[in-house]
Amino acid sequence: MQDISVTKPSRTSDRFVDLFLSDYFILYMSLAYVAVLAPFLPILLAPANIVNILSNMWPLLIVAIGQTFVLAIAGIDLSQGATVAITSVVGAMLITTSVSPDVLSNAPIWGSVLTEAGGPLAGVSSGVGLAILAMVVVATLIGFLNGLAIAVLNMPAFMVTLVSMITISAFAIWITQSENIARLPESFIALGKGDIVSVYFGAKDESQIARKVIYSLVTWPMVIALTVAVVAHVLLNRTVFGRQVLAIGINRKAAEISGVPVRRVIVLVFVISAICAALASVLYSARLEAGRPTLGEGAFLLDVIGAAVIGGTSLFGGKAKILWTFFGVVFFVLLSNTLNLMNLSSFQVDMVKGGVILSAALLDVVRTRLLRERTR
Repeated sequence: MQDISVTKPSRTSDRFVDLFLSDYFILYMSLAYVAVLAPFLPILLAPANIVNILSNMWPLLIVAIGQTFVLAIAGIDLSQGATVAITSVVGAMLITTSVSPDVLSNAPIWGSVLTEAGGPLAGVSSGVGLAILAMVVVATLIGFLNGLAIAVLNMPAFMVTLVSMITISAFAIWITQSENIARLPESFIALGKGDIVSVYFGAKDESQIARKVIYSLVTWPMVIALTVAVVAHVLLNRTVFGRQVLAIGINRKAAEISGVPVRRVIVLVFVISAICAALASVLYSARLEAGRPTLGEGAFLLDVIGAAVIGGTSLFGGKAKILWTFFGVVFFVLLSNTLNLMNLSSFQVDMVKGGVILSAALLDVVRTRLLRERTR
């Protein structure tokens, strides 16, 4: 008698586990979150609010990408917010077109770097590009020193970057006396606000106004952030360097025995993190039309680490994807936006964010255990 095997359909629990372990799990959560809240918050899907969500998402994505590299080696970079602040000040003081003595005459850089006529690169044809280069150089130096202390001196990443955060933040406030540096060139401001595709129809009906908003979504911040994301994805998930980063996160000693240049990789990871902070600083400063020494303070670091962890990057190292970080940023920005639409206080918002990040860390532990059971 012929043996006929019957394949049983997958159980609901198995399908849920597959969904839970999927790379797109956080994206599905984001869509479900919008679907649940949209009927109660009609403004959530309004074109103007979508534009606001995207404008908040792009610079955060860049910073979170840098943090993803650090988390992948089981480290942490607490100095990203301070790097955003100091590079914002450096870029602004080089290209500001004019400065009021009443505002910055007491700053240590007054008379040497800043004058009433502006910064040293004001009016220079390539001044904006040179200012951005200076921001990246400053960030590279910060990342290099952080990485050197951690990789060569074997100091804890938490302590090194905590000291960097405090010192650099204080320095940024000191050299400007906590004053913003405004009056930046329009070519710089366009990097944070400028549209690449923008059409004005001149009509007043609602459909065409909405269409104009949709066209304006293609902006320089979007192009810059997505370019950084693509490059980072290839670097982390498609190159030998990326495999070395993940190997260090899994087991540093084993990576050293296998011939991985651990010290060099760690230094490069912190340099990448700092450069990402500088690029985000360009977008933040351009959007705010000023160099601000207090950029990156408050709950900024909570947003950055939260977005990376929610996406699926492990706090224990060895597991990270740029795609996960992208989805995590989408969810975290949506969360922040909806909490603000609910008119919650900043304290309530931070409490909710903290709870979500803790839940994400718990989910990471559960996902890791499920993956281990499946591979047995």
